Amino acid sequence: MTETRANYVNGEWVSSETGETIDVENPANPSEVVARYQQSSAADAAEAVDAAVDAQDDWATTPGPERGRILREAGTILQERKEELTDSLVAEEGKARPEAAGEVQRAIDIFHYFATKAADLGGTTKSPSGRRKNLYIRQEPVGVAALVTPWNYPIAIPVWKLAPALAAGNTVVLKPASQAPGVVLDVAEALDEAGLPDGVLNVVTGPGSTVGNEFIENEGTDAVSFTGSSHVGEMVYEQATDAGKRVQTELGGKNPTLVTDSADPAEAADIVATGAFGTTGQSCTGCSRAIVHEDVYDDFVAELVDRAESIDVGPGNDHEMGPQASESELEGTLDYIEIAKDEGATLAAGGGRPEGEAVEEGYYVEPTVFTDVESDMRIAQEEVFGPVVAVLKVSDFEEGLAVTNDVDYGLSASVVTDDHTEANRFVDEAEAGVVKVNEKTTGLELHVPFGGFKRSSSETWREQGDAGLDFYTIEKTVYDNY
Repeated sequence: MTETRANYVNGEWVSSETGETIDVENPANPSEVVARYQQSSAADAAEAVDAAVDAQDDWATTPGPERGRILREAGTILQERKEELTDSLVAEEGKARPEAAGEVQRAIDIFHYFATKAADLGGTTKSPSGRRKNLYIRQEPVGVAALVTPWNYPIAIPVWKLAPALAAGNTVVLKPASQAPGVVLDVAEALDEAGLPDGVLNVVTGPGSTVGNEFIENEGTDAVSFTGSSHVGEMVYEQATDAGKRVQTELGGKNPTLVTDSADPAEAADIVATGAFGTTGQSCTGCSRAIVHEDVYDDFVAELVDRAESIDVGPGNDHEMGPQASESELEGTLDYIEIAKDEGATLAAGGGRPEGEAVEEGYYVEPTVFTDVESDMRIAQEEVFGPVVAVLKVSDFEEGLAVTNDVDYGLSASVVTDDHTEANRFVDEAEAGVVKVNEKTTGLELHVPFGGFKRSSSETWREQGDAGLDFYTIEKTVYDNY
């Protein structure tokens, strides 16, 4: 019998007042319903906000080391349940098992990192200009944080928003993506068992148009953090700022890897393939453009095509690349493949549904490579969010830099080169919030800032590391004349 899971509000597991549920299917086998979740209403979301507001003062005055102890214990509980959480990720989101396990470990590590940070929060002391005075800055929580999170990293992204929010003393309302909400509820269970007070975290499943909208507009929330598409994120930003909220958005990308004439084509192909085809291309930092110097272009394409064609596609538990997360995601990728063909790009690898018994039922697509791509084509300008990479030929490093920046996005960018000057110029001139040298565009350290430029971000607040705490704290300056 399929499990029906409840919302987590004010320390209790509760059903929606609608009485309706959402079925989540296994993208590797859509006839299998993995679990049912609450199809919540705006009233359910408002109840969660009320709980967070009521709990805020007590949580804000809880000592930082105690908040950190709870986060650390939650991380330990997740570590004990890592296999179970990995199973859930594979079943709901479709990730290949090693990728799913890595994402779960990332969430565990984030909890432990911010558990330590919680004890260090407080503020700084400055020297006053007069005698018998104290001058210091206090860091205080913003209040109630509303988190709206995506399906492509359904445990890592919620946790990298949630952990700093809780560490800083904020209470939280969280709407996970409807395609893969199970692991967020598992996180709520772990925090509950770790001793998180009632109302400090509230998780409500359901549509963004009702639950998310209520979280953003409700006068009880003080800050909004959203990760998702640029189109939706820009609407969220406008909506949240109109409501007077502090807001942070991390959005889409059209991430390039520039391959210079000094690069080894095989090494460059490894870097691009890993960035483009990992997580089935469903990463906001995934490489979707390879910008390649004409002197190494042919060798690079041959190497990249070889890697694309060698990837083992099938169910995530025992294959290298899993399905796309939903039928709509698959259809979107296939549509872009047809658009690229119509624009005149050359299909060099993939381009369709794979064949075989293991992939008959799921939302599978072949790793796909297009060559002869021009920078003004839609395949080179618009986010595909599937395992599709466009290869563009350039005549020199200057042209490569120009093509690198010739998009509306600026999330992640990398260069493959043996020339130190080129590497430094790329770091200086690439219009991206994350820049890498001789590395794939994907993969992030948890203790440094993450965020994009242009349409990849609101460019307001960064996530992760100390920058992640900045969003969830506000400074109070104290002048104490004793």
